[in-house]
Amino acid sequence: MTILEQDLNTEKEILSLLDEILCLNGRSSDFSRNTPLLGAIPELDSMAVVALITGMEERLGFAVDDDEIEGSTFATLGSLIDFVEGKLAN
Repeated sequence: MTILEQDLNTEKEILSLLDEILCLNGRSSDFSRNTPLLGAIPELDSMAVVALITGMEERLGFAVDDDEIEGSTFATLGSLIDFVEGKLAN
């Protein structure tokens, strides 16, 4: 698998999780890396962030420590993808 294929698969998984957890009914298909998340999507509240982290851990097979979570991680789709790819690289 090339790096580009891995990046696209990671993005696809995150979009799928966002759509499922936030009940976006397919709205995530219009998201780009620059799409703002935290503060811009009303469904993404503190409980949804916890559910999203849990979903990423379960689906993508990594653990997130409490001290790794910052608001900036969830600022945009791109920042969330970068965080996940960093976790997968370790």
